Amino acid sequence: MDRMTSLRVFREVVDSGSFTGAAERLAISAPMVSKHVAQLEKSLGARLLNRSSRHLSLTEAGLAWYAQSGQALDLLDAAEAAIGQRNETPRGQLKVSAPVWCATPRFARVLADYRERHPEVLVDMHLENRKVDLAADGYDLALRATHEPSPALIARPLCKVQFHLVAATEYVRRAGRPAAPADLARLGAIVPSYVNIEGLSLKAAGGRQAPLRLSPVLRSDDTTLTLHAVRAGMGMAFLPEWLVDDDLTDGLLTRLVPDYTAPAITLFAVYTSRQYMAPKLRSFIDFLAERLSASAP
Repeated sequence: MDRMTSLRVFREVVDSGSFTGAAERLAISAPMVSKHVAQLEKSLGARLLNRSSRHLSLTEAGLAWYAQSGQALDLLDAAEAAIGQRNETPRGQLKVSAPVWCATPRFARVLADYRERHPEVLVDMHLENRKVDLAADGYDLALRATHEPSPALIARPLCKVQFHLVAATEYVRRAGRPAAPADLARLGAIVPSYVNIEGLSLKAAGGRQAPLRLSPVLRSDDTTLTLHAVRAGMGMAFLPEWLVDDDLTDGLLTRLVPDYTAPAITLFAVYTSRQYMAPKLRSFIDFLAERLSASAP
C-alpha cells in the first residue's frame, strides 16, 4: 500500500472520529480504511488507535504520530499548491511601485511587451520616489534602486543603472566647463530632497576617490522636474542614464567631468515573501529580469 495514502487515511480517521466517516470523506470502503491503518501500525511497530465498537481514541504513540505526520502532510500540500500556482496562467491586477525615472520609452516598451505576452494581467504602476510599505499600502512589488535593499524583504537584482552628472550644454558654455570634481562647487545643483548630499564622492578609472561638493539651487522629490530644470539651464544633477541617454546623444545635455563616475546602482525587485507567489507576480519579475538585464549597457 502507498505510504502517503495511508498517512492521509489515518488523518481522516482521527479528524472524522471513525473509520466509516473517513471512508465517506475519502470515497473508499471502510475495510480499505482499516487496512491502511493496520499497515501503518505494522510499519511503525506501534499501536496508533484504541478501538471499540463505539469509541475511537489515540494512543500516546498515535498522538505523537498524528501531530508530526500532520505537519508533514501540510508541507506537502503547500508545495503542491505552489507548483499548481506556478503552472497557472498569470492573471489579475498587479500593483507595482517604481521610481519616477521609470517613465521612459525604454520602460514603456518593456511593459508593452509584457502585456503582449500576458494579456490577462493588468499592471497598476505607481511612480514615486519614496519607499512604500508593501504590505500596508497593498503593493505586490516595488522596484528600488539601491546599494542596500531592506533585509526584511525579498530582493531580486534586475540590472545595473548608471547615474550621470549632467548639465545643459548651453549652461556649461556660459558657466565654464569644470576640469575636475573640485570645480563643481561653483555650479548650481538640483538635488533630490530625499538624499543626504554630504559625503558624496566620485571615482576615477584607477579607483581614486574625489570628494564631491554641491551647491544646491533647487531640491525636488520628482526626477522629471529635476530633468526639466537641468534642461532649462538651472544647474547640474545626477540623473539615471534611462532619462538622459537621448539628450546626451543629441547634444542637449553634457556629462561633467566624464573621467569621474558615481558607482552604478542596482535596480531590485522587492516583495514580501517567496511563499505562494501568484503567477502574475512571478511572471512579471521574471520578465523584467530577462528584459532589463539584456538591455543594460
